[in-house]
Amino acid sequence: MHHEGDGSRATVKRGGAARAVVFGVPFLLSLACAACIHQMAPGRTSPGAAPSPEVPWTPPAGAVAPPPAPAPAPAIPPDLLANASNWGLAELVDLALRNSPDTRVAWARARAAAADLGAQRGAYYPTAVFQTNASKTRGSAVGGQFTFETASYNPYLTLNYLLFDFGGRKGAVEESRQALISANWSHGAVLQDQVLKVEQAYFQYVYARALEQAEQASLKEAQGSLDAATRRHDAGLSTIADVLQARTRLSQAQLALETVQGQIQTIHGVLATAIGLPANTRFEVETPVNDLPLQEAAAEVERAIEEAQARRPDLAAARADALKAEAHERTVRSLGLPSFASTFNAGRIYYSPSGLHQDTWSGSVLLTIPVFNGMTWQYNRLKAQEQREEARARLDSLQQEITYQVWSSYYNLQTAAQKVATSKDLIDSARQSYEVISARYKAGVGSILDLLTATSDLESARAQEAQARTDWFLSMAQLAHDTGTLSPPGAGTTKGNP
Repeated sequence: MHHEGDGSRATVKRGGAARAVVFGVPFLLSLACAACIHQMAPGRTSPGAAPSPEVPWTPPAGAVAPPPAPAPAPAIPPDLLANASNWGLAELVDLALRNSPDTRVAWARARAAAADLGAQRGAYYPTAVFQTNASKTRGSAVGGQFTFETASYNPYLTLNYLLFDFGGRKGAVEESRQALISANWSHGAVLQDQVLKVEQAYFQYVYARALEQAEQASLKEAQGSLDAATRRHDAGLSTIADVLQARTRLSQAQLALETVQGQIQTIHGVLATAIGLPANTRFEVETPVNDLPLQEAAAEVERAIEEAQARRPDLAAARADALKAEAHERTVRSLGLPSFASTFNAGRIYYSPSGLHQDTWSGSVLLTIPVFNGMTWQYNRLKAQEQREEARARLDSLQQEITYQVWSSYYNLQTAAQKVATSKDLIDSARQSYEVISARYKAGVGSILDLLTATSDLESARAQEAQARTDWFLSMAQLAHDTGTLSPPGAGTTKGNP
């Protein structure tokens, strides 16, 4: 007995040791694995990170995306390519609208809004769904004495139609409709912004060309002054100081001309970029030389403000956004109200192997009454109401901003018109003064300082006249933009493109 008892205790000990091994080994292995994971495995964390804070990350092979395909070359009509030395403002605007990605983005957004409206109007139609199922059953009866096997095939059509939902469907359609109207007006605003951008670059380029002509005239006059000073010095009528001063003035005129010519290349690149062409594209533009219609451009500021309130596309888009917010509020409000829907189902069940079939159908009217969902409906309605007020506040703010823009642009145009008239008188006086003093100096009466001063005054008058004309053009374009009358050429006649 004692021996059997020892054997029993030995067996118990061996069983306990086995269980300890079974449960302890996995635990020790998990601890070992946790202790080993002190660094990230490259295979699991590829493409990895930089090895230390001061070392930049080196991308492995395949981690860098391939370069995108080159963009298609900008479209230039053949007639403009054949005459790249005489592009007018209308052609520049047309090129910009053809090549601008901003117009394509706005156009695509409007077309997407139109598609969304079409999708929302589908709620007024029933939905039809065709479904089918097939089943096969094998079983037994009477304790397994009889076995049977059946198969069935059941195609059926389901029609669902929303009968009434207290304005929710109508509100969703109106919301989408106002979103489309807003997107269309926004597209028009993008077009006007592009036109203004091109006109600003164009008039800056024209100004640079006019300034180049003024500097060339100044250079020619400075050369004439140097020739006159040289002749007087050779005749013994003046000192070498007159020649040196005239030569200094000639170098200054040459430097000013070279500076302007460098600026022309920079502004040419700006204009090329504005019309969607590479900056190194070779072309030249027409230069307006006619008298400016200063009186025709003058209009009452109140009438200009009224015109802006009626024609600004961004203001019209803001009005549509406010109406959209109101429609959205009606849609959200309907979610907490009852709705009526109907369902009709018709089908046929085919049985195999008997070949029999059975027609089935059912119809129902469903009344849904929202009861409680944690106050979500109520808070969503409050949210929609505040969004409506936000849209109205944005509209009021934009109306005030547009009034200020028109007011500022109007008086900037008036100031520019006055500067044009004054600059004409200035250049006439400076030209007459230069001619008189130059004639006196050549006759040996005047001094070189008087001649150089008159030359500098005439140069400054030419630059101020060119700047005044450019300011008038820019102010005119800005006022047309701010009143909503700055439209691209052929607006309303082009179809099928942005």
